[in-house]
Amino acid sequence: MLRFSNLDTVMTPEKVIMMLIVALGSAACVEKPGDSLAELEVEWQLVDDFESGLVLWTFVDAENNTDPFVPDPQIADIRADAQTGNHFLLRKPAADGVIGNRKAIGFVPLPVAAQVGETYTFYTRINVEYFPNNHSFGLVNVPAHEIPERHYDSFEPMLRVTDKHESDGSRNDGALMVLSGDNKAYSRIINPKTGEFAQPMQTDEWYEVWYVVNNASRDEGGQRYDVYVRGGQFEAQQLVFQDADFRMRRTLPLQYFMTICNTGPQDNPYGNGGVRYDDIYMAPGTTLSSPLQ
Repeated sequence: MLRFSNLDTVMTPEKVIMMLIVALGSAACVEKPGDSLAELEVEWQLVDDFESGLVLWTFVDAENNTDPFVPDPQIADIRADAQTGNHFLLRKPAADGVIGNRKAIGFVPLPVAAQVGETYTFYTRINVEYFPNNHSFGLVNVPAHEIPERHYDSFEPMLRVTDKHESDGSRNDGALMVLSGDNKAYSRIINPKTGEFAQPMQTDEWYEVWYVVNNASRDEGGQRYDVYVRGGQFEAQQLVFQDADFRMRRTLPLQYFMTICNTGPQDNPYGNGGVRYDDIYMAPGTTLSSPLQ
């Protein structure tokens, strides 16, 4: 509101016009409801967009049972889109036909750790090269030197892309999956409009994934995360899984983004199809905008 401190001032027509101009200018600068400075200036921090190599990444083949033996069989290549020139990371457990690399690990430090008690939103774009495959990605809260030994149990928030057979004989269909529950079970994401399981991921199509991670202690309602997706059947951003559980439920800062892929065993291979990753970001709080806009 425009305030006038001296009401005894003689108001000439010229002064009235000038005051109206000032008032209109001030009104134009008033923030709209919801347009707080924090919302207008989202603090997305880059984890990696693969435009500067892989210097911060560590790659380990923690269970290389290839036969005949192939040293360093996993594939972690930066590729470029033929039309746009944009770079992305292609992850595969091994070249086609090579079987037995069971835990092909790649991880990178976060620009800031998500401390205990904090909530952060993580954003990742993924693109399935082809099926069959077996890939997981998510966040880690153990020291780097422990990751090769702990491998999958290094994860807390964990998502999976696969169409592999499970030990009970069931087969996954290639839909995005979320690890949750006391039994470390994987669940397919849901189409909230129908209440049914989401469709399998389409190959050669980019999906945007937001996972809002509450890293408070378990007794304070934390160690849980919600997952949102846009891409494929989801033309607009959708909440596809709510209150997923951390895998191990350690009360520790989240320090790394990690991917693991797996050829499967010699007698029951999963397939060596790849997954492309790009534009990994993080932001404090619940932030459902796109860091690319």
